[in-house]
Amino acid sequence: MTRIDHLIVTAPDLGSGLEFVKDALGVEPQAGGKHAAMATHNLVLRLGSSLYLEVISADPEAPSPGRPRWFELDDGGPPRLAAWAARTDDIRTTAAAASESLGTVTEMTRGDLNWLITIPDDGKLPLGGAAPGLIEWQASPHPAARMRDVGCSLAALEVSHPDPRRVSALLESLAFRDHVAISIGERPGVVAHFQTPSGPRSLGVR
Repeated sequence: MTRIDHLIVTAPDLGSGLEFVKDALGVEPQAGGKHAAMATHNLVLRLGSSLYLEVISADPEAPSPGRPRWFELDDGGPPRLAAWAARTDDIRTTAAAASESLGTVTEMTRGDLNWLITIPDDGKLPLGGAAPGLIEWQASPHPAARMRDVGCSLAALEVSHPDPRRVSALLESLAFRDHVAISIGERPGVVAHFQTPSGPRSLGVR
């Protein structure tokens, strides 16, 4: 079984990513940490006890990772809701059952957190971001449980793709248990709808 774990906002730097989220949702993400293996760093925003939003960018102070960074961060571009991740308790079995290639299962760390995650070797987003990456946390409770609660929650998630049947088939192969609205789109896209202290807000484009 898989479920929504987190949403991923990519940005050229954390400052612009923070402003992007703050302008859209009216709240500020908190400091996260560094991913040494990918030469990236992040901010995080709690959306529930086991759900969060991540703002991630290349870390200008880190040496080159010697491989493409994840989430297409080497491609540049303005801040955007680029991707999402689904949580599993057995990432190798889940990845093997997937109807689409989601990448290589890779060990990752950030501070005292450890997890396994699927990362395409070329750094590209599976199905252009419409497909989730897979993550298996090696920590309990979920990392979101220790993030600051600012009163935000995820109300709905939409993904679009030129061939939405591929997305539907993938989620079925992953035994995905949350609801995600899937639609046809000229290009892959992710839209998230939130309940915030300022009322309903959204991020992303179809």
